[in-house]
Amino acid sequence: MRSAVCTLTSVICYQQSVSQSVSKKEQLVRKSVSQLVRRISQLEPFVASWFGSLARFIGVRASIRRIDEILGHLSKNAFDRTYTRWVWHGENFEGTRTRTRTSDSGNDVHDVHERPDVNDIPNANEGDRLGDMIRAAQDKFAENPATFEGVLKDSETPLYPGCSKYTRLSSILRLYNVKAGHGLTDQCFDEVLEVFKDMLPDDNVLASGACEAKKILIPMGLPYEKIHACPNDCVLYQNERESLKNCPVCNASRYKEKEGVPAKVLWYFPIVPKFKRLFSNADDAQKLTWHFYGRNKDGLLRHPADSPQWRFIDGKYPEFRKEKRNLRLALSTDGMNPFGSLSSMHSTWPVILVTYNLPPSLCMKRKYMMLTLLIFGPKQPGNDIDVYLAPLIDDLKILWEKGVKVFDAHQNETFNLRAMLFCTIQDFPAYGNLSGYTVKGKTACPICEDRIKGKWLKNSKKIERWLKL
Repeated sequence: MRSAVCTLTSVICYQQSVSQSVSKKEQLVRKSVSQLVRRISQLEPFVASWFGSLARFIGVRASIRRIDEILGHLSKNAFDRTYTRWVWHGENFEGTRTRTRTSDSGNDVHDVHERPDVNDIPNANEGDRLGDMIRAAQDKFAENPATFEGVLKDSETPLYPGCSKYTRLSSILRLYNVKAGHGLTDQCFDEVLEVFKDMLPDDNVLASGACEAKKILIPMGLPYEKIHACPNDCVLYQNERESLKNCPVCNASRYKEKEGVPAKVLWYFPIVPKFKRLFSNADDAQKLTWHFYGRNKDGLLRHPADSPQWRFIDGKYPEFRKEKRNLRLALSTDGMNPFGSLSSMHSTWPVILVTYNLPPSLCMKRKYMMLTLLIFGPKQPGNDIDVYLAPLIDDLKILWEKGVKVFDAHQNETFNLRAMLFCTIQDFPAYGNLSGYTVKGKTACPICEDRIKGKWLKNSKKIERWLKL
C-alpha cells in the first residue's frame, strides 16, 4: 500500500496535469506550500480511514510520522528544489536503463537443447543493465543518501563532453567486466586505464587507476562477510564466540603470531540480497517462473522439474507449491587449487548454489550460479565442512521457514519469497563430507548399505564385489 503523503501528492499532481502541460515535478515546485498543505488537510479524513493516524513518509530519510507532523514538516521545510528526479518515489532512471527483451506472455519457451556460450563472458550485445543495477542497490542507500547521489551523478556524467554512449559509471563498469572476465591483474588494469585515458580527450572523467575504479563501484556491490575461523576447523568466531581469542574446543589461537591477522578466514556472500537483485530485473524475474509456465509437460525427463522428487515435494508441501516464484536450489562444492600448480597441495573449497527454477539452458550458466562460501586452505575442511556451512544454513532456514519480502519487477508487486535445498551436487568423497555418511569400507554404498555382498581381500585390505552385467 502506498504511503499517505505519496498518495496525496499523486492525486494533486494528477488533477493539475489534466489542465496543464507542465510536468508534475515542476507543478509541485511552483505550487506554494500553503496551498499544498491546505489540499492535504482537506483530504486528511480520507487518509485516516485508509492508513490510520500514522503515515509512511517516503523520502531520503524514510520514517513513520503522524499526519500532523508531516504537515508541519511541509510547512517548515517545503520541497527540495534540487530533487528533480524522483528516484526515491519509484521514478525510472531515464538515460541509464538499457532495454531488456520481454515477451507478451509468461509462456516464454526456452529450447532445452540450446547450446550455451563457450565462455559465458558478458559482451556488448547483453548490455550493462546499469539502470537495473542502480535500482536494485537503491535500498542500501536509505541511511546514506549522499552515497546514492554520488552514484547517480556518475551514472549521468558523460565520459567526456559530447559523449552520448558512455557515462563515467558505465565506462568503468564495462572495463571492469572485461578485467574480471579475462582475469586481468590490478597492475595490468592500471595500465589499461592509463592508455584509455590518454586516448580520450583531455577533459575526460575516466578513472585513473584500479583503486579509483573500485571506489566508484563498491557502493553498487553486494555485501559480503569475512568470518574468522579456527585453524583446526573447530568453530567460527561469530555470534556468541565473536570476542574470543582462542578456540573453545582445541584452544588454538585465533590469530597468527601477530595479533590482528586471523589464522583462517571464511568468506560468506549472503544469498538473500542476490535473490532480491535477481527479482528486481523484470526479465530475470520472468525466467524464474519458467519451471511452471514455460516447461513442456509431456512426461519426458528434461529438467529437475520433470523428476518424481519435484512432484513429491509439491504434494508434501502444497503451500510452498502455490507460489510459483519460490526457489528450489542445488548446492555444489568441491576442492580446487587456485594457484594452478600441480605440485601444490593447497585446497580451497567454493560452495555454489544453482537455481533450478530456470530453464536448462540458463540454470548452469555462470551468471546464475551463486558463489556463497569460499573456504580457504591450505588443507581441505573434510568432515568439518558443516562448521563452515553454518552461515549459509542459517539463511536457508529463514528462507524456508519464514521467507523474505522481495519485489518482483515482472509482476510489479512484493511477495514473500521462500526457498528450499532441492539436492546437492558433488563427487563421492565430498558426498561423504556433506552428508556425514561413511563412504569407505564394506558399507560404503549409500544405496546398498548393509545389504552389500562382498569379499574381504586380506592382502590389499579392500572389499571386492562382482557386479552383474
